[in-house]
Amino acid sequence: MKRDRRMRSARGLLFVLVPIIAVIVIYSLVKSDDSSSAATKQNGCTKVTSSKLPTKDTSQKAPAMTIDPTKTYTAKIATSCGTMTVDLDAKTAPVATNNFVSLAKAGFYDGLPFHRAAKDFVIQGGDPKGDGSGGPGYSVKGEVPTDHYPVGALAAAKSGGAPAGDFGSQFFIVTGAQGATLPNDYARFGDVSSGISVAKKIGSFAPSSGDGPPTQKVLIDKITISES
Repeated sequence: MKRDRRMRSARGLLFVLVPIIAVIVIYSLVKSDDSSSAATKQNGCTKVTSSKLPTKDTSQKAPAMTIDPTKTYTAKIATSCGTMTVDLDAKTAPVATNNFVSLAKAGFYDGLPFHRAAKDFVIQGGDPKGDGSGGPGYSVKGEVPTDHYPVGALAAAKSGGAPAGDFGSQFFIVTGAQGATLPNDYARFGDVSSGISVAKKIGSFAPSSGDGPPTQKVLIDKITISES
C-alpha cells in the first residue's frame, strides 16, 4: 500500500512538473531567439559586421542590347534594411535599363554597399570599390529625362566631368524633393513602386554634414530582375 501511494504521488508530481518544465524550456528558447535577433539588428536593419567587399569584374565591356523595350521589367532590390521594388523604364530608357539589367543578372551588385547618403536628397550605390570611384570598366550613354528627378526616381550616377547620361554601374535613388533641382544630366531609367520607406531609412543614415558615407553600413543583398 505504501509503495502504491508513493507511486501515485510520484506520478502526480510528474504530471505537475512536466508542463512546468515544458513552459520553462519554450520560454528559454523564445528568449534565446529574441536575443539572437536583437543582436543582428541595428536601427531596424540587419547589422553588417564585415567590412570586406566582394570581388567584382571591373574590366568588363559594355553589354550587348538584350532587353526587349516592349516588355515590362521590374527590379527587386533586397538590402540589409529591407526590399525596394523598382519599375524599370525599358521603353523610354532602353540603353540605361539594359545596362542595369545586365549587371544585376550577372550578380554585379550583390554584396555592394550604399556608399552615399544625402539627407532628404538621394542614396547612392553600385560601386565595386565602395567609395564612389569605381565601376565595371566601361560606360554607356543612357537616356536623360526632361522633367528632372522626382522622389523614387532611379537614375545613373556619374562624375561631374562625365558627359550627360554617362552610366557605368553606380546608381542613385531620390529620397527627397531636392531631386527636382538636379539638372537633366543623369540617365533616369526607373521609379520605386514599393519600398520607398526603405530608401528613406537608408537616407536617414546621412552623416552630420548632410552628405557622405552612411553612418551605418547598408548592403545590397541581391537585385532580382523579372520581365513580362
